Amino acid sequence: MKENLLEQLQFCTNLPSLPSVALKIIDLAGKADTNLTQINHYISLDPALAAKIVKTANSPLYKSRRQVSNISQAVSMLGMHGVMTIALSFSLMDSLLQHARNHLNPANSSSFWQRSIASALAGRALGKRIGMNNLLDDLFLAGLLQDIGILAFYAILPETYPQIFSSSPDHDALYKTEKEAFGIGHNELGAALLGRWKLPAYIAEACANSHDQSNRAQPGINECIAASGCVADYFLAPGEQKNIDTAIHAVKAYLGLDGHALMEVLEDMKNELHHVEELFEVSIIHPAQLNGMIEAARELLTMRTLIKVRELEDRAQHDGLTGAHNRAYFNDTFQHEFLLSNQNGLPLALAMIDIDNFKLVNDTHGHIAGDGVLVAVVKSISSQIRQTDILCRYGGEEFALILPGTHRIAARAILERIKANIAAIAYELDSGCIIHITASIGLAVNMDQTPTFSAHRDMLEAADCALYAAKHGGRNQIMGWNPSLSTHTKT
Repeated sequence: MKENLLEQLQFCTNLPSLPSVALKIIDLAGKADTNLTQINHYISLDPALAAKIVKTANSPLYKSRRQVSNISQAVSMLGMHGVMTIALSFSLMDSLLQHARNHLNPANSSSFWQRSIASALAGRALGKRIGMNNLLDDLFLAGLLQDIGILAFYAILPETYPQIFSSSPDHDALYKTEKEAFGIGHNELGAALLGRWKLPAYIAEACANSHDQSNRAQPGINECIAASGCVADYFLAPGEQKNIDTAIHAVKAYLGLDGHALMEVLEDMKNELHHVEELFEVSIIHPAQLNGMIEAARELLTMRTLIKVRELEDRAQHDGLTGAHNRAYFNDTFQHEFLLSNQNGLPLALAMIDIDNFKLVNDTHGHIAGDGVLVAVVKSISSQIRQTDILCRYGGEEFALILPGTHRIAARAILERIKANIAAIAYELDSGCIIHITASIGLAVNMDQTPTFSAHRDMLEAADCALYAAKHGGRNQIMGWNPSLSTHTKT
């Protein structure tokens, strides 16, 4: 199907046609001996085009320090390559707009040229962000033409393609449907058409890579255009959360830009949109909608930043394997809870939980099996504790459980359930082997009837001492700390 479509492209009579001035500009661009006089002459043959180029040279897009009054001054100010690129943008856009109006229904025609111009604006703005200031007009033209393959599809497949275009919920879905149905996307078909027109090779290459982009260490035109379509989709439909997510991912993946740089790009597009609408004599977005789009983007980016910060904080506070809080979180939280316990006279229980003979599990079944057992243990413990309780992986196969506001009797009841649940774990390996485990638990309680500990370190050492006694007393049991369990018991 792909080869058939490319062959039909050579003979299709319904494709957009190039204006004579565009053909001549392309011809001049391919000649090494082209001079300013020739360019001036051929552009002057199209008074409307010449007037647009003069107007462009005087627009805020180029921030000229002097007023330009004729095409010669415009060429002198914008440069030969710049004027040729701008002239192509205008002449081709006029042709595309007319073709779209003649062959697409009003809704599809509107969405096509709105995205084309928004992509052109985005490509130009992205180029500024990565320092491609000498190629901004090229980026504008490449962005403008990256979807021309859609018009080619309409011309070659007038019976089947309109339904595909109209029923696709977004641009990415359209591309995927094209690939599935025809074996080729509008990016490849468009690149073939641009090649047939003998446009500069970099324009066709950018079109071809607008969806199938391979990241390069040094981003250039291809990367800007690949990202520009995603930015344009958000620019035109800011209410879609998916669009801002896609735009953020694209500018990061292709250009290494962050969310703040994307906001600058959107601001540039907003500031330049009115001038581009005037130059092309089209309307893209209502001013009120434009202001709302920028505010919506700022709110979404702020929300994403907050979520990212929370995710980073969450990762910093949790053990990567089991999901329990980590040792650093335990150190801070336990000290804080101990202080509250003493200040308010509230009970605080601390349990140290250690998996019995865990080294044997690793040595017999391997560390992957051991990791699975630890995850199962955390899941088992979590099912028995309250939201206010805090489970931490203290180290290796040892866990610390902080029970705020919990007396000795209540803590003991919770730990009995935990011990029984751990003993009930039957962890099955792929081989069918079942691993059974038990746990030893040491318990210390502060402010239970009388103040017990003067410092949180003393309480932690007491719980650890009780754990040691439980393990050496036969394992699979709970031992509560009492003064008879000297810290020397561990020696």
